[in-house]
Amino acid sequence: MITKETFTQLAENGLWKQNPGVVQLLGLCPLLAISNNVVNALSLGLATIFVMAMSSLAVSSARNFVPHEIRIPVFILIIAALVTIIDLVFNAFAHPLYLVLGIFIPLITTNCIVLARADAYASKNHPLHSAIDGLLMGLGLTLVLVMLGAIREIAGQGTLLSGIDLALGPAAKSWIITVLPDYKGFLLAILPPGAFIGLGLLIAGRNWLDMRAKRRAHLQARQAAAQASTA
Repeated sequence: MITKETFTQLAENGLWKQNPGVVQLLGLCPLLAISNNVVNALSLGLATIFVMAMSSLAVSSARNFVPHEIRIPVFILIIAALVTIIDLVFNAFAHPLYLVLGIFIPLITTNCIVLARADAYASKNHPLHSAIDGLLMGLGLTLVLVMLGAIREIAGQGTLLSGIDLALGPAAKSWIITVLPDYKGFLLAILPPGAFIGLGLLIAGRNWLDMRAKRRAHLQARQAAAQASTA
């Protein structure tokens, strides 16, 4: 069983303190390359969540049976098997989207954050804890992907959910949201430089919020100490 305190700590690490996208800065290749719209970003993020959760569970379950000297090749083999499953699922059920995502689905195998969590956490902890850690780390990366995709899509095209018909069929075209009517577009936003600019803004925003929270906590601690000294 996992305690509330452990789950809270894992959630804080995955979503904020050790977020792969804006803190650890791991897996930047797919993060920057495929985040030109929300649909692409969310699709790759969901694939990464599945691979991270299941690989962490498998690595943790097998950790006592794998010699230390060959642990990395075994971990990569497990990750590659799971990525192959995801690759086949996308190819079978969302082929147009599969063609758009291209090489970035197989590249999940070599994504630094997947292998890093398998080696640094899953190989040393209980399977349930490892699976939740992988799930939350993947979710943290997906949130960054989606936010970056939304920023770039709105700035570049003035829409949200563009390309959703590639995943759900032609009937889903009506789901596309026009955020900026009669918008001419801003090409830089959907090109690679726009990805770097957008990610930089997200990192700056996260650091600003973190510093603001620390200043507030420090001020509250000083006020509490002052009240205690006068009591």
